[in-house]
Amino acid sequence: NNVIPFPPELDDLSRLHYIARDRKVNTILEFGVGKSSLIFADALYKNKKSYEKFVKENLRKSNLFEIHSVDNYEEWIKESKNNLESKYIAQGISNFHLSNLIVSEFAGKICTFYEKLPNICPDLIYLDGPDQFSPRGQIRGLSTRHQDRFPMAADILSFEHFLHPGTLIIIDGRTANARFLKSNLQRDWSYSYFKDWDQHFFELLEEPLGKYNKKMIDHCLGSNFYKRLNSFN
Repeated sequence: NNVIPFPPELDDLSRLHYIARDRKVNTILEFGVGKSSLIFADALYKNKKSYEKFVKENLRKSNLFEIHSVDNYEEWIKESKNNLESKYIAQGISNFHLSNLIVSEFAGKICTFYEKLPNICPDLIYLDGPDQFSPRGQIRGLSTRHQDRFPMAADILSFEHFLHPGTLIIIDGRTANARFLKSNLQRDWSYSYFKDWDQHFFELLEEPLGKYNKKMIDHCLGSNFYKRLNSFN
């Protein structure tokens, strides 16, 4: 029933902006809308100005310089849109998706899914929603709608095998959800948790899928990606 957004944490927002710029991110999938939606849009706007010509001429990638934000609350989406500069909407950078939430299962484990997601291939995923009380339904009488439960989003697991090496997942808080994903992700993900920030990071450290994926990695992440890859293996 909360209708007042939490105050922004400027250190977290500046870190998100830096990461999106430093990694030359092209496409972002965001679960949950808020101040981060504006920060990511600004980073992609700057990335577009810096790298659009090179990316279009040298890489094979769709949904360039777009953030797709998914939420189940129409009022939060409207609030986020109102806080955006019009250029982000006009240039197709900011895209919002309203979707219901359901209680379901992943490999027999109770979790939640959005009913509909944008059909994109992100190179950065930011998980900061949904809350635990919004999903509809139950499994054998169980759901996340209990004050002693936790958010348990499983959307990323359903499309994990479509993600490209080099993809980064950032989870803001939600430690139980992060541990659930860590236990069920099947590919070669590095994992780091920074207690002072209360943020979890997963990076897909696999050999490039082919020449186009390699070109993307070389442009966006450079030699440091291969150093992390060799160290991880």
